[in-house]
Amino acid sequence: MFEQIKLPYAFDALEPHFDALTMETHYSKHHAAYTNNLNTLAQAAGIDSKPIDVILAHWKRKGEGKADAQGIRNNGGGYFNHNLFFAHLAKDGAHEPSGELADKINATFGSVDALKEQLSKLGAGQFGSGWAWLSTDIDGNLSVSSSPNQDNPILESEGKLFPILGIDVWEHAYYLKYKNLRADYIKAFFEVVDWNKVAENYVAAKETLAKLAK
Repeated sequence: MFEQIKLPYAFDALEPHFDALTMETHYSKHHAAYTNNLNTLAQAAGIDSKPIDVILAHWKRKGEGKADAQGIRNNGGGYFNHNLFFAHLAKDGAHEPSGELADKINATFGSVDALKEQLSKLGAGQFGSGWAWLSTDIDGNLSVSSSPNQDNPILESEGKLFPILGIDVWEHAYYLKYKNLRADYIKAFFEVVDWNKVAENYVAAKETLAKLAK
């Protein structure tokens, strides 16, 4: 059974950057719906015992065209994406990456600010609903991308990339506070993302990719 991440902070903890009503609605309504729908569909398809990253990595080869495949894609992506999103937010998290991740960001993008600029452009420029991503491959090489709807790099690359940071640019993530000013919301996101958690994701993602490759 798939479970929502348990938030280690209150809904109002990220004020003034993320307002409490948006956080509560986002987590308790949208994320909860994706999770519940995924559980129903995955159980019916007999895949509810598989890890979500495995389901998404194999979706194009094993799921596409089958009954309820689109529902599993949409709700599976929504479940995974939101677990990632809420997990790397924090009231007093690290505002800058350090260690191995910082070194790789600087080598790949030139600086952390340059990475933020690229991610901000991808998020602001995503037409309609979607996400902006920082991902790694199995060798630790970093890349940025955007995805429509609830797709993500795991599904799109068939398990060759794994996201370690995701910016939700669906309107439900920001519209109550920021209205149509998506760029302002993205700027606020970088005030509450915990780069220590992103660094943990970086290590874990490479290990997961090694398992997916087998």
